[in-house]
Amino acid sequence: MSWLNSVRNVLPFVAKRETPENLWHKCKGCGQMVFTKELEDNLYVCPKCDHHDRIGPKIRFAQLFDEGSCSELPAPKVPEDPLKFRDQKRYTDRLKAARTDNSEQDALINACGAIAGHRVVVGVQDFGFMGGSMGLAVGEAFVRGVEAAIEDRVPYVIFTASGGARMQEGILSLMQMPRSTVAIQMLHDAGLPYIVVLTDPTSGGVMAAYAMLGDVQIAEPKATLAFTGRRVIESTIREKLPEDFQTSEYYLEHGMIDMVVHRKDLREQLGTVIGYLSAREAA
Repeated sequence: MSWLNSVRNVLPFVAKRETPENLWHKCKGCGQMVFTKELEDNLYVCPKCDHHDRIGPKIRFAQLFDEGSCSELPAPKVPEDPLKFRDQKRYTDRLKAARTDNSEQDALINACGAIAGHRVVVGVQDFGFMGGSMGLAVGEAFVRGVEAAIEDRVPYVIFTASGGARMQEGILSLMQMPRSTVAIQMLHDAGLPYIVVLTDPTSGGVMAAYAMLGDVQIAEPKATLAFTGRRVIESTIREKLPEDFQTSEYYLEHGMIDMVVHRKDLREQLGTVIGYLSAREAA
């Protein structure tokens, strides 16, 4: 018996400790490694540079709603792959992959509940689901969210995060722009507030539709907000754009939104705004 085998027989076997793969998170703002638990406790805002990380509906609802008040609305059923679209992959395969990765049916989820005691319906777009792109399912979910708000006589709040229209649905995707506009008018006709919270990034057809039609426009800090890309604009007008162009702060400075609110203050600020607007409706 060798010396190594003798030592193995004497010393107790200690299993190798496994280190979780998601123990650390690399901040996209400053590039620093942040302890994941610290990031979660800080509402997914980098404690070093204040970068607001992108979050999905589940986390957003948990941060916003009063405890125990959140109830998700069922996802609407719409025709899938109506154009039988295929690029490098079939559209149906892309949908399956997105649903596996995100555990959601599509990029917009609605929930009803209370924020600071005020009843409200909230829709959240998930950029992680095919870039939060707007197709039939997103358009239908938006309309259903508005209808739920009208039925309950409460405000509708939408958190936008999107790269724009979903190319795999062609003209059907673009048709969701006027549909959402009509839905917002229905909300106004009912005398109910429509509040938009712009998060990083919001662009394209969504920016040109319901993202800029709020009674109150709120944005998270340093969010990218744009209809089209910076390089496209610069090549068109043949001018160099400011460094902070297409950011929340630039939009606020030029009067295109009402306020930029840090995530830690967002729930309280929404409660205040909803309270003011609901009081107006009651009056």
